[in-house]
Amino acid sequence: MHHRTLGQGFTTSALGLGCMGMSEFYGPRDDATSMQVLHAAVEGGIDMLDTADTYGPHHNETLIGNFLRHGASVKVATKFGIVRTAGEYRRSLDNSPAYIRAACEGSLRRLGREQIDLYYVHRISPDQPIEETMDVLSQLVKQGKIAHIGLCEVSAQTLRRAHAVYPVTAVQTEYSLWTREVADSVLPTCRELGVGFVAYSPLGRGFLTGQIGQLDADDFRRSLPRFQAGAMGTNSQIADRVAQVAARHGCTAAQVSLAWLLAQGPDIVPVPGTKRLRWLHDNIAAANVALTPDELRDLDALSTLSVAGERYTPEGMKGLNA
Repeated sequence: MHHRTLGQGFTTSALGLGCMGMSEFYGPRDDATSMQVLHAAVEGGIDMLDTADTYGPHHNETLIGNFLRHGASVKVATKFGIVRTAGEYRRSLDNSPAYIRAACEGSLRRLGREQIDLYYVHRISPDQPIEETMDVLSQLVKQGKIAHIGLCEVSAQTLRRAHAVYPVTAVQTEYSLWTREVADSVLPTCRELGVGFVAYSPLGRGFLTGQIGQLDADDFRRSLPRFQAGAMGTNSQIADRVAQVAARHGCTAAQVSLAWLLAQGPDIVPVPGTKRLRWLHDNIAAANVALTPDELRDLDALSTLSVAGERYTPEGMKGLNA
């Protein structure tokens, strides 16, 4: 797999691996199978694992920490700022200096590392000026506890303010064929400032693959507006068009969706998540899919189609475009 460079010289595989689903939200977890997927990801050329302290909570970092003890040479990106109780989706946001320091120490302990490669503010708290947050993070860089700073789901204005305090390496926000808002101002601002972009949910939480069957009873997508019966008909138009391009190209819809993102610029790294070997291998193969100019134009044209439903429930919308 080829590599890409985000801001501040942070180089990573063109695709990372989103690990959230190995702990919760997408049905039951199976640590043994997740370990197999992690090993297969590294063997397939992926060298960046994306996690957060809130996934589990804490379980995902512990899982990755156990994997890292096998000696895998990978970069780890983790996040702080969303505070949850196990078993609850309800959350609060905390970017206070004391919390940042405590969260960082907790992540280092669970990961079994002395330094976090890329440390994101998972959500920006309205109660904490971004300048103060960046100042604390810059101190953690100087102490060697983190190597690079990232921001999630921020507005272009907040990114500018943060970057003026200390260089931001990457912005992570949802970006896919059915979620393109970042292309309006956030992505151009990233490029102006030399900040890389990491795209989460690049497969529309699986919707764009055309492979979603019956969701488990505890699958949180059951609650998302875009997955409700009243929205599915409208949103299926996009998935159907992606499938048509995939059929013409001779690959899967997932591969088309990822290849489209990779074609949006060399500074974009998608982090598709999976806990199944089948989908992992399918995603890795997308790095070698080169879409034709006509296919890219067809996919770009999907932006004219309506998308029904918000990205999250009202609870999940907290802190977006902050």
